[in-house]
This record gives sequence, C-alpha cells and structure tokens, in this order.
Amino acid sequence: MVRGVGDLYGGCGSLKASLERRRENLGEGRGRRGTEKGGFSLGSQSRKGGAALAPAPGPAPRMRVERGGPRRRERKARGLMMKRGGGRDSDHNSSEEGTAEKSKKLRTTNEHSQTCDWGNLLQDIILQVFKYLPLLDRAHASQVCRNWNQVFHMPDLWRCFEFELNQPATSYLKATHPELIKQIIKRHSNHLQYVSFKVDSSKESAEAACDILSQLVNCSLKTLGLISTARPSFMDLPKPHFISALTVVFVNSKSLSSLKIDDTPVDDPSLKVLVANNSDTLKLLKMSSCPHVSPAGVLCVADRCHGLRELALNYHLLSDELLLALSSEKHVRLEHLRIDVVSENPGQTHFHAIQKSSWDAFIRHSPKVNLVMYFFLYEEEFDPFFRYEIPATHLYFGRSVSKDVLGRVGMTCPRLVELVVCANGLRPLDEELIRIAERCKNLSAIGLGECEVSCSAFVEFVKMCGGRLSQLSIMEEVLIPDQKYSLEQIHWEVSKHLGRVWFPDMMPTW
Repeated sequence: MVRGVGDLYGGCGSLKASLERRRENLGEGRGRRGTEKGGFSLGSQSRKGGAALAPAPGPAPRMRVERGGPRRRERKARGLMMKRGGGRDSDHNSSEEGTAEKSKKLRTTNEHSQTCDWGNLLQDIILQVFKYLPLLDRAHASQVCRNWNQVFHMPDLWRCFEFELNQPATSYLKATHPELIKQIIKRHSNHLQYVSFKVDSSKESAEAACDILSQLVNCSLKTLGLISTARPSFMDLPKPHFISALTVVFVNSKSLSSLKIDDTPVDDPSLKVLVANNSDTLKLLKMSSCPHVSPAGVLCVADRCHGLRELALNYHLLSDELLLALSSEKHVRLEHLRIDVVSENPGQTHFHAIQKSSWDAFIRHSPKVNLVMYFFLYEEEFDPFFRYEIPATHLYFGRSVSKDVLGRVGMTCPRLVELVVCANGLRPLDEELIRIAERCKNLSAIGLGECEVSCSAFVEFVKMCGGRLSQLSIMEEVLIPDQKYSLEQIHWEVSKHLGRVWFPDMMPTW
C-alpha cells in the first residue's frame, strides 16, 4: 500500500523497469500474457499455465496499471493523499471558513440595518412619499412608528381635502367616515386651504356639509367647491341655514381665489360679504342656477373683484352693465365666461337682448376670452339670440334647434371654435353647415346628434374645414346617401380631407 508520495514514485520506478522487461519478453514470444481484470498480474502464473513474470525488484507493492500516463497518475495520487491524510484538515478548514463567512454576513446585515433604519428616515423624505399616497394608505403607514405618525399630521398633507357625503340607501359612492371628519376638524381645520364637498341627492348630506362649513372658523380657504352629484340637494335646505354656514367661510377666509357654488341658495347679501373679505384675491366664480342672486349682486362682484378671470352664471344675470363692468380699465382681461340659457317652462320665460355695443366693448377688452353658451330652449324662444355678431366660441344646443337658428349662427359667430347640436328635426342642414364652414374659420370641433345631412354636403363641409377639425363626431344615422356618395364611400373621402382615418359613430345596439 502506498504510504506517501516518495513511496509512490519509487513504486512507479520499479513498475517501469518491470514493464521494460515485459516488453522484451513479448518481443521473444507473445503467447505469455497474464490477464487479470484487464491489467497485468505481476509475479503470478497465467491462467493457461504460462511462465510467471519475474517479480519487479524493490519494495513496490502489487499495483494496477492504468492508462493516461504519469500526469493522470500524479493527479490520482494527490487526490488519494487528500482523502487519506488531508481530509480532517480540509473539513476543519471548511468549517472555519463557513463560520467566518456567517459572521461576516451577520456583521454586514447588522450594519445595513443600522444604516437603513426606516424609522429614522428624514421627515422631509417621508413627507414627499406620503404626498403620493391615498389617505387610507397614509393612515396605515402612520402606524409604523412615531416618526411616521408625526409626518402623517404635518400641515402640508392636509391642505387639500374632499368631503364625500352621501346616504348608503340613496348612493353607491363611499362616504367620508364621520370619525375622520371629527379628527380633521379637531386637528387640521386650520391647515385646510383647498376644500370641496360632494353630496348626493339627499337633504341629509347637504345638511352635513353645512355643519362642517360652520365649524371651519379657524381656517382660511383658498378654494371652495360645493358639488351636487345628482339633483341639487343644497336647494332643499332652509336658506338662512345655508347662508349662515357659507358666511363663516367668507368671513374667515381672507385669500379665497376660487368659489364654485352652482345650484345653491346663495343670495346678494352673502356675495357682499364675499367681496368685502376677498375682493383682491377672487379669480374664479361659478354660480350657475342660483335663483336668489340678482343682476345687481353679480354686478357688485364685477365692480369690486378686478382680478376675476373666470365667471359662470345664468343668462338672466347677464346684463349690459355687467359686460361694461368686466370691460373697465381696472378689471383684468377675462379668460372664460360661461352663460347657461335655460328655459324650464316654454312661453313663461322672457329673455332680454344684450346690445351689440356691450359685446363689442367686452371683446375689445378681452380679445382672447372663451365665451361658452349652453342653450336649453324651445324653438320659439330663440328669437332674441343671434340677431347680430356675438363673440361666442363654444355653442351647445341641448334641445332641438331650427334650421333658421343654425343659419344665423353661421352669420353671427365668426369666432366659433366648437359646435354641438343634439337635435334638429327632419330637415337636412346642408346649406347651414356650408355657411358655418365658410364663416367660422376657427371651427375645430363639431358634433351632430339627431340631425340629417346629405353625404355630398358633409364631404364638402369637411373639405372646406380641412385638417383643423380635430374632433368630428357624427352619428351614422345622420348621413343621407345621395347620387354622389354612399355610406361606404364617405368614409374614404372624409379620411382623405382630414388627413387621418375617420369613421362615423355607431348607435349602440343594447
């Protein structure tokens, strides 16, 4: 048995000498070969009675000769030595190396946990992350540690809040939890700046909104919005109750810039309180469908609030005096004026006419203003409108409008940008569309509902407007095939003139 590298090499030398003598014997006669498991058996008889090979001199033990040469034998010897003599040392070294590696990893983990302690992050960093999270997620994150809880109550996270108030029996919307409302009023009412209320059609939700408004005595709001998601529930409240709650905000807010109070019982005295405290900051006022406001109340706002840039009101509040007040040198240029022309009972509402000189003065002062007009009238009530040129840019007809009125639109609205006609009747609008395309050079959007237009006239209209028509919404039922174009051909013709693929809208089949 080999005991060391020296003995191994000594045995190999004796083996080499034996192999040389064996090669000589094979040269004399090849019949004598001892085969034992595929190798030579040194110093033994062959199975067939042949002469025994002379044993090799020296202390070399009996060994099995393998192929591969001295390099392979050397590698095998080293492996054998490692198995017999170095196994314990190797296991011991491996154990020590494993322990050292584990200690190193543990030390690295401890150092990493110390340097990345989430509870010790700078509050400014946590604050920026919290700004991107919904309120519920912020509330959950605030329970991680005291530091995060302090960030949760920072004023910057409570500048803007939307109260959603509804009754589960009448609304599918999720309401703001009452306990959260209490906490906001208790801890963050003085931080609120941008507040809105969304209420459903129930009177109870509107009352809850007024109760919250009356408690905002320590805050100075910059924006306030009262939004009715269904029917105007604020109108169901007693007028004194609503005015009292709204006045609390007007008195305590000294920098109110945006006020949206559509469909509410606001009145002239409350508007005077608004102007007295926020005349220098008010820029946006939306109060459509406010029946208790008079033209004098709106005129008071226009006379005092010279920074007003956006205004929305009903047509009965529009007057020549109001347009002239908005056109004064002290007043900034108006950017957006929305007018709702609404008739609930046909024949019972009288609509006054605005003088052309008032419109001219208004457009000279604010040449880039967007004048948006919504019409919900019956055909016989359009007589005061579109008799001379007006600076309307967006026209929406929510009810049926006659061919005559649309023809006057093409003659009196050269600044028109968008036109939407919900219904017209059974008389084609070919001439009216062509006239609008000729006169309204800025028209970029048009929508036709229950109307009729021949395919030839429609193609001509699109050809005249060209690629500036960014929005073209026409129901397929509106287009009437003629001798020149069919419904299949009009798709290609319109697409060619628009410079993009276009298809008419399809009526849903449900």
